[in-house]
Amino acid sequence: MSNPMERYHKLELKESLSKMYRYPIACKELSFILRHAFHQFPKNLQSIIFQDTLSAFRFLPQMQTQSAVSAVHLLLQSVEAALPKQKRNLAVTEFKQAMIAHKRFLKAHQVEKGSLQLPHDTLVHIFSFLDMQSLVSVGQVCWSWNLAANDNHLWELQYGVLYSSAARQQPMRLVEDRNNRIPKEPISSTYWKEAVKGAYTGALSMKLTANRGYCGHCKTIVWLNNTKCPNVHCGIISETRDIKAVTAFQVVEYLLDDSLSVTLTSSSDSDSDSEGGQIPRLWAYPKHIRK
Repeated sequence: MSNPMERYHKLELKESLSKMYRYPIACKELSFILRHAFHQFPKNLQSIIFQDTLSAFRFLPQMQTQSAVSAVHLLLQSVEAALPKQKRNLAVTEFKQAMIAHKRFLKAHQVEKGSLQLPHDTLVHIFSFLDMQSLVSVGQVCWSWNLAANDNHLWELQYGVLYSSAARQQPMRLVEDRNNRIPKEPISSTYWKEAVKGAYTGALSMKLTANRGYCGHCKTIVWLNNTKCPNVHCGIISETRDIKAVTAFQVVEYLLDDSLSVTLTSSSDSDSDSEGGQIPRLWAYPKHIRK
């Protein structure tokens, strides 16, 4: 059985803080860890978590999304609630400096952005390589990225991914694509983003919108890519069966007690299938970006 230090390193929080699309989730997980478990960890792990918290504040100036600012404020609240006085003062000072640098960066970027914008078709091509969660995240960066991220063709591709991993939600006409059956056109809609949103219900909603999951094959919590573990699993026919979506609080439980892995592995998606058509947080983002 691995110890908390090993499990923490497997979360790859430090590496994720430098990535814009993962920064808010990493900050949220750090805030939960600080608030609910910091004092239960050994001193060496506390020191690493504290350094990662400082790193989170230092990376803030590079982030351009409102979700990043909200996440770092949540982290600050946990810092003030959980850290001892000396560490708390150091972290708060780092936060204040980061906020000043962030505002300066945004102001400078607004002056320069007119000459830095990529053409719309180039952005659409780049975004076609993203998974669904990342596509939603990049749409929060700026107005031009939001426009490109909502391109109908991109969501047609995402609908194909959804159809290959989810039960049919409505009758549709099908075409054959090699060995896979993919949706050609929903009966009542050709606006693909709305078609994707309409297919999210219950456990399927949580699984497909999750950033994190417990991989039964790797036996650890991993970042997900379209509900799949990013690691190569040789000989695994349907690796999504071994993936269980996890919340930030479950990440804390995993760090405190590795026995959570048994619960996650044995739990069934069917437990929450009856939740109905609640709207997942993935769709809670605004359609347009405020300048």
